Amino acid sequence: MTEGTTTSAAAEAGDTLTSLEQEGEIAADYLEGLLDIADLDGDIDMDVEADRAAVSIISDSGGRDLQKLVGRDGEVLEALQELTRLAVHRETGDRSRLMLDIAGYRAKKRQELSELGAKAAAEVKSSGEPMKLKPMTPFERKVVHDAIKSAGLRSESEGEEPQRFVVVLPA
Repeated sequence: MTEGTTTSAAAEAGDTLTSLEQEGEIAADYLEGLLDIADLDGDIDMDVEADRAAVSIISDSGGRDLQKLVGRDGEVLEALQELTRLAVHRETGDRSRLMLDIAGYRAKKRQELSELGAKAAAEVKSSGEPMKLKPMTPFERKVVHDAIKSAGLRSESEGEEPQRFVVVLPA
């Protein structure tokens, strides 16, 4: 690798980070406006995780009001994430893969799903039989696939949305 190539790769990585930070800023502005309209209190935290912008709405008061923005099984959160991605797309012209978390819902869900994936992998290792899990959202499936992979097994997604599910396969 030449010095010019190294410098170019570093500049490209810097451009990507700047672009993701810009996505986070646009998303934060959009979400602040939403919180104002809904008359809800919340602080916005921005980060870059796994090559995507991550925005969280958190509350010092325990987040009971913010639970309205999560909804049952995260349905409202998913809708708000899509609306926020559209707002970013409108400003930048680029498709966004931004992740939104509200009141720690997605972080807690990620932990639960990692444990589910690890348990399913252990069961498949002991039984030697494939195991089908319940239907999940793309986010949920990704977390479970990662947990199964880290346990040393393979998994696949089958079915059609919204009934798409993970199948854990023996080694």
